[in-house]
Amino acid sequence: GIVLVAINPYEQLPIYEQDVIYAYSGQNMGDMDPHIFAVAEEAYKQMARDEKNQSIIVSGESGAGKTVSAKYAMRFFATVGGSASETNIEAKVLASSPIMEAIGNAKTTRNDNSSRFGKYIQIGFDKRYHIIGANMRTYLLEKSRVVFQAEDERNYHIFYQLCASASLPEFKDLGLSTYFHLPV
Repeated sequence: GIVLVAINPYEQLPIYEQDVIYAYSGQNMGDMDPHIFAVAEEAYKQMARDEKNQSIIVSGESGAGKTVSAKYAMRFFATVGGSASETNIEAKVLASSPIMEAIGNAKTTRNDNSSRFGKYIQIGFDKRYHIIGANMRTYLLEKSRVVFQAEDERNYHIFYQLCASASLPEFKDLGLSTYFHLPV
C-alpha cells in the first residue's frame, strides 16, 4: 500500500486548509506532493471505484501527531463527500468518547495529553459517498501505566480527576471513597 511519513510541526500550518483539500480532491496519487489529503483521496477514490472498504492506518510515537492526522483525513472525507457543513462529522467523531479520553490519556515527557490507547475509527458512507455516520472503538494499550510511570510522567488523567473531585458532594454518591481511601 501507500506509505506517507509525516512530521508533527507542533503548530498550525496553512497546508491543511479548505483550499488544499479541494486541490487534492480528484487528483491521482503522485500528481501532487505527498500529503495526508493525497492518501485520503486515494482511499476515497478506491472506495467509490471498487465499492470496497478502505483503511488508513496512522501510526507513530507519542506526540507524532496521529490524532491530528486522523482529524485531517476525516475533514477531507467530510468535505469531498459534501457533508462537512451538514454534520461536522470530524468534531462529532472525536468528541464521541470523552470518558475514554480521560481514562486513556496521560502526561508523557513529550505530550501533556497523550493518548495511551489505540483508536479504531469507522466511517460509514451512503451510496453517494456522503458520510452518514461514524463510530470510534478504543482499546487500552498501556496497562502498565496504572502501576508505574516514568520520571516526569503521570498516570491516567482520570485518577487525578477523581482525587481532585473527592471533596465534592457528588463523589460520595459514587461510592468510590473506599477504593481511593480518600477522606470525603
